[in-house]
Amino acid sequence: MADPGTRDTSRNGGGRPALHGGGGWHRLGNALKTTVLLAGLTALVLVIGQRLGGARGLMFAGFFAVVMNFGSYWFSDKIALAIHGAKPLPYEQAPWLHQMVERLAARAGMPKPKVFILPTAAPNAFATGRSPKHAAVAVTSGLLQILDKRELEGVLAHELGHVRNRDTLIGTVAATLAGIISYAAQTLFFFGGSMLSRSDDEEGGLGNAFANLGLLLVAPVAATLLQLAVSRSREYGADATGAELTGDPDALADALLKLERGAERVPYDRAPATSHLFIVNPLHHGGVMSLFATHPPIPERVRRLRAMRASTGGSRSRGGWEYAY
Repeated sequence: MADPGTRDTSRNGGGRPALHGGGGWHRLGNALKTTVLLAGLTALVLVIGQRLGGARGLMFAGFFAVVMNFGSYWFSDKIALAIHGAKPLPYEQAPWLHQMVERLAARAGMPKPKVFILPTAAPNAFATGRSPKHAAVAVTSGLLQILDKRELEGVLAHELGHVRNRDTLIGTVAATLAGIISYAAQTLFFFGGSMLSRSDDEEGGLGNAFANLGLLLVAPVAATLLQLAVSRSREYGADATGAELTGDPDALADALLKLERGAERVPYDRAPATSHLFIVNPLHHGGVMSLFATHPPIPERVRRLRAMRASTGGSRSRGGWEYAY
């Protein structure tokens, strides 16, 4: 883990910074996006159910959609943490890390999120939860290995920015729904052979079978579109909020550069449907796949953070970052 003895450059207490991200319109926009995602997925499930099972399939799909929407809203955070094998990080194991999260949460004016750790060497982090009162921050063991405390504080501030800006609900719901669609498509391919041609005797016959097969092929693509529906601008917003929380835009910029290199060396391919939750893309990327990237380019994020230094009124010194707040 990062050296607990490293100098902590954040302020203890003091007035809260004037944060500009996560205003009322931003939160309303996220609420509308969440509603659209749930409605779109419900429609897709109903269409698949009707195509594969007729009236009976439609009824089953309707019941499944209700359960799925309820679970996605209330339990998506727990699902996301469980998918990645995240474990609660005991306070006694890393009190300095808990204190850092608590300090940043106080500056953001919200309760301290729960802290989890992912047992992987891939350096990354994500936040989840439907609201600041039900939030969690997860960091990987690899993240704690390669960042110093100043850079780690920048990453944690970014994740708390997502919580404060109400990005975590839509991000976690999108991850859950994308995973459900992908899993359902795989299950139907393995066990739905009879349904795909549920009746060559019925009107349409072979045409219906091909139409159903095409629908199942589209389902994984819809899962990817769900990820892309979570606007990449949310990362810029969380970067800005995180930089305002610490008063040190360069800390997060330096961390992003390290994380990008670390993700290239140690990619993390577990649960691709949740890749957009992380601070940097944990998957293999490049080539045509860059067109479907769920994260904005690291160089552009770093450029924007570097440009914030003058606007924050802070400057580096031998003693660390001099806060403007």
